[in-house]
Amino acid sequence: MTGRVHVTVENATATVVIDNADRRNAVSFTVFEELGSAISDLACSPDVRVVILSGQGIDFSVGADLAAPAGSRTLRGDSTVTDTARLRQVCATLHRFHHLPQVTIAAIDGACAGAGLSLAAAADFRIASERAVFNTAFLNAGLSGDLGGVWLITRMLGGARARELFLTPGKLTAQAALDLGLVTAVTGAGALHDEARSLAQRLAASAPLALRAMKQNLLQTSTTSLSDYLLAETDRMVQCFHSDDAREAADAFVNKRRPAFTGH
Repeated sequence: MTGRVHVTVENATATVVIDNADRRNAVSFTVFEELGSAISDLACSPDVRVVILSGQGIDFSVGADLAAPAGSRTLRGDSTVTDTARLRQVCATLHRFHHLPQVTIAAIDGACAGAGLSLAAAADFRIASERAVFNTAFLNAGLSGDLGGVWLITRMLGGARARELFLTPGKLTAQAALDLGLVTAVTGAGALHDEARSLAQRLAASAPLALRAMKQNLLQTSTTSLSDYLLAETDRMVQCFHSDDAREAADAFVNKRRPAFTGH
């Protein structure tokens, strides 16, 4: 464990924790540097199949740490050039998280707002505790939004819902977020991390090559035309079909046993 981002790996699942609990896990430029390094390392880890992102303590993240020392903030007001460069670097971390080859789960407790909400929206699954509270928050701070939150949530919920959330910001309960489709599931606060680990274990039990290929399929749907998508989808399907894991899955099905996947 070092700094403000901690990573542990167990049973093919990496848990990434933002640890700035005294600031309700607000994220500074320094935090994003550490998070970016952790994400880059995980992207190159073939033994990790699922990544859980959470916050230390009772909050996921309230967003940008506006009370951080000036030297560790993303937007410092020193110049538009340097502020732009730092924010683009932070956005690159969000992009890498969204495009991780592993399936990602955001385990959300307490506050999830601003840049914290953008991080959660970049995950494949969002599991919230019943006490989680969501808020886009940007407009109330006189800001237009960053880290792709508008892009991600528009694709998740549609333009009308995204406009409602970002143009008329306010607190959203976990149940309301579930009703909108912003989160995948809501659970009791004490069961949040067990629920996230249970989902991670279910995903990690899948054939690794197929799991990664299916995530690439899902990512590509928002970036390419159908014709280009079908070409890439076909390549991934054939590669999976010719894998040892596909043969193992077929044999396990015929013989009514649990498959033992190797990632080959």
